[in-house]
Amino acid sequence: MTPVAQGLVMGVDIGGTKIAAGFVDGDGKIVRQIRHPMVANGTAEAGLQAVFDAINALTSSASKDAFGAIGICAPGPLDPKTGIVLNPPNVPCWRNFPLAQKVAEKYRQPVKLDNDGNAAALAETRWGAAHGYHYVFYATLGTGIGTGSVLDGRIYHGNTGAAAEGGHVTIDYRGPVCHCGKRGCIEILAAGPAIGKRARAKVEAEPARAARILEFAKGNVASVTSEHVAQAYVAGDLLAREVLEETVELLVPWLGNIVDLLDPDILVMGGGVSSTLQPFFGEIKERLPRWCVNPRASEIPLVLAHYGADAGIAGGAALCA
Repeated sequence: MTPVAQGLVMGVDIGGTKIAAGFVDGDGKIVRQIRHPMVANGTAEAGLQAVFDAINALTSSASKDAFGAIGICAPGPLDPKTGIVLNPPNVPCWRNFPLAQKVAEKYRQPVKLDNDGNAAALAETRWGAAHGYHYVFYATLGTGIGTGSVLDGRIYHGNTGAAAEGGHVTIDYRGPVCHCGKRGCIEILAAGPAIGKRARAKVEAEPARAARILEFAKGNVASVTSEHVAQAYVAGDLLAREVLEETVELLVPWLGNIVDLLDPDILVMGGGVSSTLQPFFGEIKERLPRWCVNPRASEIPLVLAHYGADAGIAGGAALCA
């Protein structure tokens, strides 16, 4: 393996089951990356060692001067000012854990820490789909819904660092209880698990129309997921389209609230669910003005993110760029 180029930064993306790490150049190109298991349910030290192992695997053939900083995306809540991970549900091994300090002490490099939504928003602004825009709202739709806001090139953190938790904006105060404890958050209504749940209900109620979805789920109603809905939709299935249309109906008022609150000049959507919903982006834009007081809502571009599964690596690097 050839040595990596000089002048790079490292992005590290920590999730509940894996750690992705990569070198990123000044143009936002990921020039090398690796994946490594995360130990999220053990001790704090075991989780930290998993991070060290991932970084060591990436740097095994690089000189110590090959990169100049480390940017880390980790699940929130966390404090980006102090670099402390507070109490993330997906990484229970860390409670009030000084992650940035520990990594900086180990590798003698500047380290920055932020949540994945904020960091991905910054990467899209610096190098991706929102390059050249000033008021960026980013949302990643997958297993959950994470968001970030970048204003004039800077992440908007708010007073305590907890701003832009857009996935936990309530659109139905009588709705189901979200994992965060609130009712009717957009995450519990429109993220991947919610799409799968609605699909399962439709399959059970109308089995005669569900043949294509069941085909992808190998005949098991209980195993139907949003991924099966996406596959069936691509294959032309009408029931899958209905499920996705219902998701759009939920997302439009949520995005209307975002537009009225932040007045962004671009909306960027990332994550697997966003890729599935891309054919509906035109429909979302068409409906948006009916859910906004902003008379120019229809002028706001709605685009798919540039960085797909690599958003965390690019986002970590963007923190240090």
